[in-house]
Amino acid sequence: MKRTLVIGDIHGGLQALVQLLERVEITETDKLIFLGDYVDGWSESVQVVDFLIGLSQRQDCIFIRGNHDVWCHEWLMNDVINDIWFLHGGKSTIESYQNIDQLSKEKHLEFFDNMKDYFVDEDNNLFIHAGFSSMHGPEKEHYKTNYSWDRTLWEMALTMDKRIKKDSLSYPKRLLLYNEIYIGHTPTLNCNIDVPMQGCNVWNIDTGAGFCGKLSCIDIKTKAFWQSEIVQSFYPKEKGRNK
Repeated sequence: MKRTLVIGDIHGGLQALVQLLERVEITETDKLIFLGDYVDGWSESVQVVDFLIGLSQRQDCIFIRGNHDVWCHEWLMNDVINDIWFLHGGKSTIESYQNIDQLSKEKHLEFFDNMKDYFVDEDNNLFIHAGFSSMHGPEKEHYKTNYSWDRTLWEMALTMDKRIKKDSLSYPKRLLLYNEIYIGHTPTLNCNIDVPMQGCNVWNIDTGAGFCGKLSCIDIKTKAFWQSEIVQSFYPKEKGRNK
């Protein structure tokens, strides 16, 4: 049976990603949708990108662009270090790229170029790294940075009064546009929860892999989910994105 599997923010944790996919027991018929932030955090950002490039050659994969991927892509193209990026995981990514050859760098640039800002499937489910603010949907978004930065969508879904019905005039129009919405970007650890979270019809799959959490994957049909061990356990001498 074909599954659509959604994977949260990886942040350079290749070993956790490999373990997670082994636990999921992916088959050649599965569709994998990655929600972004492949780099910045643990020491294997280059290796994560190499792994995903290889995976896409034998698997149906969709790669969504995260804010950390935007930062990394800009650095790879221009060789200019964003100071904020450097402090929020960029340092480990720069170090992982120290010995990359030109051919591999070009393959990575192509990988970053081909990422999607968002994806809508045949069942009208939206997959996006962070969110959007337009009540007409992401295709009408004025500020394209919201795709990888917006937190208002998740905050709204999380705090929405469950007594308000969908046919109410006060029900958020953004949430009515799609069957379900899958995001990353904001770790569920912020709510002291270490598994995928639901707010209205929005599912957050970022369970804090870049910090002290696990890497997660969810089946959108059954809502079964799988997790790696705590990512830091694979990198005991590193801090990841922890301060």
